[in-house]
Amino acid sequence: MKNYELIETKRIDELSTDAGIYRHKKSGARIFTMKNEDDNKVFGIAFRTPAEDSTGVAHITEHSVLCGSDKFPLKDPFVELAKGSLNTFLNAMTYPDKTVYPIASRNDKDFDNLMNVYMDAVFHPNSVKDPRIMLQEGWHYEMEDEKSELIYNGVVYNEMKGVFSNPESVLERYIMHALFPDTTYGNESGGDPVNIPDLTFEQFKEFHARFYHPSNSYIFLYGDMDMEKKLEWLDREYLSKYDAIEPNSDIAFQKPFGKMHEEEITYSVGDNEPLENNSYLSWNAVVDAVDNKLNLAFDILDYALLSSPGAPLKQALVDAGIGEDIFGGFQDGIKQPYFTVTAKGTEKKEKERFLDIINSTLKKLVKEGLDKKTLLAAINHDEFQYREADYGRTPKGLVYSLTSLDTWLYGGKPWDYLECEKFYKELREDVNKGYFEKLIEKYLLDNNHSAMVILTPERGLTEKREKELKKKLSDIKAKMTPQEIQKCVSDTRMLKEYQAEPTSEEALNKLPLLSISDINKKADKFEWKEEKLSDTLVVNTELNTRGIAYLRFNFNTSSLTEEELPYAGFLKTVLGYMDTEKHSFQDLTSDILLNAGGINFDTNAYPDIRNYGRYTGVFSVEIKLLYDGFRFGFDIIDEILHTTKFEDKKRMQEILNEARSRERMRVEGASHSFAVNRATSYFSGTGRYADLTGGIGYYQFINRISAEFQKDPKKLVRKLWEVSDKLFRAENMFVSIAAEKKGYDAFRKDFSDFIKKFTSGAVKKQENCKKLDKGYKPYKGEKSYDGAQIELSGNLNEGFKTPSQVNYVARTGRFDTEKLPYTGSLRVLKVILNYQYLWLNLRVKGGAYGCMSGFGRSGEGYFVSYRDPHLKETLDIYQGLPEYVRSFTTSERDMTKYIIGAISEMDTPRTNSAKAALTVSAFMSKVSNDMLQKERDQVLATKEADIRKLSDYMEAILLKGAACTIGNGQLIEENKDKFLTTEDLFK
Repeated sequence: MKNYELIETKRIDELSTDAGIYRHKKSGARIFTMKNEDDNKVFGIAFRTPAEDSTGVAHITEHSVLCGSDKFPLKDPFVELAKGSLNTFLNAMTYPDKTVYPIASRNDKDFDNLMNVYMDAVFHPNSVKDPRIMLQEGWHYEMEDEKSELIYNGVVYNEMKGVFSNPESVLERYIMHALFPDTTYGNESGGDPVNIPDLTFEQFKEFHARFYHPSNSYIFLYGDMDMEKKLEWLDREYLSKYDAIEPNSDIAFQKPFGKMHEEEITYSVGDNEPLENNSYLSWNAVVDAVDNKLNLAFDILDYALLSSPGAPLKQALVDAGIGEDIFGGFQDGIKQPYFTVTAKGTEKKEKERFLDIINSTLKKLVKEGLDKKTLLAAINHDEFQYREADYGRTPKGLVYSLTSLDTWLYGGKPWDYLECEKFYKELREDVNKGYFEKLIEKYLLDNNHSAMVILTPERGLTEKREKELKKKLSDIKAKMTPQEIQKCVSDTRMLKEYQAEPTSEEALNKLPLLSISDINKKADKFEWKEEKLSDTLVVNTELNTRGIAYLRFNFNTSSLTEEELPYAGFLKTVLGYMDTEKHSFQDLTSDILLNAGGINFDTNAYPDIRNYGRYTGVFSVEIKLLYDGFRFGFDIIDEILHTTKFEDKKRMQEILNEARSRERMRVEGASHSFAVNRATSYFSGTGRYADLTGGIGYYQFINRISAEFQKDPKKLVRKLWEVSDKLFRAENMFVSIAAEKKGYDAFRKDFSDFIKKFTSGAVKKQENCKKLDKGYKPYKGEKSYDGAQIELSGNLNEGFKTPSQVNYVARTGRFDTEKLPYTGSLRVLKVILNYQYLWLNLRVKGGAYGCMSGFGRSGEGYFVSYRDPHLKETLDIYQGLPEYVRSFTTSERDMTKYIIGAISEMDTPRTNSAKAALTVSAFMSKVSNDMLQKERDQVLATKEADIRKLSDYMEAILLKGAACTIGNGQLIEENKDKFLTTEDLFK
């Protein structure tokens, strides 16, 4: 370790971690190690990359360095790793002031391979030598022939067109610009589509040379590993090759303003969207401090002022009729965090009233004090999450590593934000000392470093910009000489040839690869016990949950008609957010968070994989409890399900307004998922169910009942009571619980009293999704409807027009599992399509930001693009799938990669809550451990010939299925002949 200077070590008991901070003497690299017993190891290297303009050079560099390097001269080692690594995380991210390259794996050999590829990628990339990489990943001119239009294309260019199609993203961009006009945060590090084409290859190279140096790096290592060996390897292979420099990458500090700044911009809305009450008002104040306690305190204030149900600042704005939705909160992760309050669905003329209400409400809270119960609930909730450390599919080591950068990058210690227990204790004591009120006074009221941002709608703005862009490019072409035009055509052809050209076997063989022998042959098992308690089925999974019980009450929705299903979807939003007999909705949430880890309501449909067309719909109530909290959990669920006051007209209107806003945000944020679900709904009962309870069908339902509520509020109240009465009955319920034996014993003790509170008595069961309603236009020649399955004689293809600049193009269908049995080889094919056929055609050549496919045990499959500049071309690429699969050939080495990639997805580490949810899914869908083992055996045994046999599956999916595109209204209109129906999604 003589090549490193040990700066400091620390035992972080609350994370069971020994931490160390090092500096590499020769290169100046900074290293942070977190040694513990977590086998999901994490490595990452980050660079400070302040943006000096909005060309997106940091973002384009992030993409480009992963396109080959000195040691690994492949065209796309990132994709090759995704195909053939056991990684549990593999990505790269561009932030406003940093670029991060993290990986994670539970396999030691794989972990070392990934480290090597990423280190070589960032320090020795091909992209600084080969301009074609920047052209592909960033932007380039494209012209097929001399008569063709000149256009822009490029992965990042199209990605950011998608980002800038979202009004909330546009608002965030300009908030940063308004608050920090003189620093990196005033620019768009991801790239503004208007400015991206200004980036030259020389600027691109200069950026890498300046910032991608060990002296500007922050390296982190987390998990169960020999840290000394890893540091010696880093020194020997990379860091020792560099001498320290001064990268001049410090993040500038924005000097406070003398008075509030103001900016006004516009965003695009569709032809059928209103201009009235469709603006955004956003007030923002900078919180100049990098301090853990203050950071945690502002997270608490975020909840107490804005995020909690009935939060006083939010409620004051809602009561004043300013906006249909109020959101915001504390935004950290940058040098100067800020607090934001945004009203959506309002008018520009309300600006002064908006500011006055914020000011007067905050002054009142300082004078009279915040609600102590709410503050304590927020502290309890945050501490519960911190201790549980459940970050879903994201390794907790990665979360800790990224958190370390929030202080380390700006001169603090990397563990400053990781040690929280003592501060939670202090904050509880501070609730009674006026601490939070003083923060409001200092940072929100007496603070001129603030900005007001107004975002107003402009009809046809997308079309206007596209027209201006066409003219700009037309003018550029008009000024080109014949020789320049010919060169542009030639460059277009050469780039496409480069993209289509396969990587040589010699280069591929340089990438380290695991072997099949490195893979565990045994599938993870689901284990549960079934027991009847008071005539109620209980599915019990014994897990080491460290004293937390994951309890879920599941209500079969078969008693509901199809017309009633969306109301069950709406109950997810209503329950827990309205008054009950014993609680106001504000106190209800506080009591839940003071006594539990949170409560959640959801709907799911589980297919019977042995009998296609049959499924079970479930409304679930999930709660996390400590083992001494079951009595509280039972009582609060009984109270919410049976005594919620749906009759409160004012509160119901507030919930409807917010639901309409949030559902639109969901659609805009995940249009690819909505497109897949909508298309699947035309032949799948589970797809139809999901569409009605949380998809486009549900979004349309929310808009409809919002309009109807104005005329007849009693109708909605009546329907919610009817649905609740039919749904929340003892005979509809089964319970699932994941806990240790001690937790299950505590659950059994009080359960019999709880179940007595539910009505019994048969309710007529319905056939959910029995018919197509008026919102669904079936393909001409629809043959029959059998159970929950709709048989189509052809493809139903919908186009939903939005103000987006890009598209989300989905094609779905199914194969008959009687004739074409499900096989694990489909998992291998998914890897091949996602990182070979679809990746090459949709992303590399087409410029789409993403592409995905998937195949389920029930026989359903999908293909979808993400932030895609194309439409017709993408559908044509889907049509080519059967022939591609039929003629598929590859090397034995590549086949091994595809198999490893499939296993990697299957072996993603699961948190306790994920294990609990997957157990329910296996139980409901009748997935046995034998099936799981058979699937794994099939994956491991997959040969080239097995993939070719799947061409029949692809034909079946394309033959009897449906399609849905959500995206650019003008492009959908131009391709109207490709759709059976088109309509504006937002109206």
